[in-house]
Amino acid sequence: MELTDVAEDDEFRAEVRDWLADHVPREPAPTDRAARRAFDMAWQRVQFDGGYAGVSWPAEYGGRGLGLAQQLIWYEECVRADSPDLGCGFVGINHAGPTLIARAGEEQKRYHLPRILRGESVWCQGFSEPGAGSDLAALTTRGRLDGDAIVVTGQKIWTSDGDIADFQELLIRTDPGSARHHGLTWVICDMRSPGIDVRPIMTMAGTTEFCEVFYDEVRIPVSNVVGELGAGWSVAMSTLGFERGTGFLREQLELARYIEDRLRSGVDGAVAAGLATARAEARAMYAMTLRMVSRSARGDDLAASASMIRLYYSELRQRVDRLVVDGAGIDGLVRGPAVLDRYLDGYKVTIGAGTKDVQRNIIGERGLGLPK
Repeated sequence: MELTDVAEDDEFRAEVRDWLADHVPREPAPTDRAARRAFDMAWQRVQFDGGYAGVSWPAEYGGRGLGLAQQLIWYEECVRADSPDLGCGFVGINHAGPTLIARAGEEQKRYHLPRILRGESVWCQGFSEPGAGSDLAALTTRGRLDGDAIVVTGQKIWTSDGDIADFQELLIRTDPGSARHHGLTWVICDMRSPGIDVRPIMTMAGTTEFCEVFYDEVRIPVSNVVGELGAGWSVAMSTLGFERGTGFLREQLELARYIEDRLRSGVDGAVAAGLATARAEARAMYAMTLRMVSRSARGDDLAASASMIRLYYSELRQRVDRLVVDGAGIDGLVRGPAVLDRYLDGYKVTIGAGTKDVQRNIIGERGLGLPK
């Protein structure tokens, strides 16, 4: 894959830049959960109507059908234009949608993918459990086959946007005699199904986007299985591959911009030196991501590369947040609580999508060939 600019890319960039200048909403995103969903889905619909939802998704499912280079340009220009982030559309656009494209049946694709792109459905993820977070293979939420349905009982936790989601990518154990990676199934769960109880969790940053979800004899049609019964681990690895790889590319670009903004704000001394180093590290991280995208276009195995970038980003983000808090001082934190909110929120980035220790294990085993 050629990542140098060509005439067509320059034209696409100019087209995107002009469109964003005319359409990016200028009002801040609301903090109320229901209002935030409405805001995010309205912005997603504007992108769809403009032809920019799912830039690299297949055209037959509502996307633009362009390449990864154009997707990169879209993200770069969105950050440049200060457009709203994906918000509660994150799981659908970056996790569930790509997983469905890669692994779902045709009927599932045609039903769900256009709805995700049009801003008509919000997705959440049901992977982690109280006893199976970093060790996902230890999950115990079970699904019992009953005719044409799977009856689900158990609990999930740290489910982002579970309180406002329509559908969930849910990983369950459908083979009662199985252990670890075997006997798991990836299913599409309708969050309005009887027997589902969603309870928001207050974080130390004062937000409630995380939830715990309880399932009490929830009936899910067998037709909602993605892939095959018992083959859920493979499908889940596809999901996590998107989550750890280019799924958070925009966050990388936003971090780079955040660093530049802080440097322009007039910090000095050790904080300025630390941010200058972080700026170089952010540019190196982006170069690593471009290399991974190029390798992805060739069909290479990216498990170790995705984990390296995910680990690099998460630890860099936390270092930057600490530097900014140090530079703000007590008075600055009192006057600008958003800095402290960001610092507290940043603790999750070395936990989500696999902890930093899980990422190191993947790098060691799959990248370096070290023994388990």
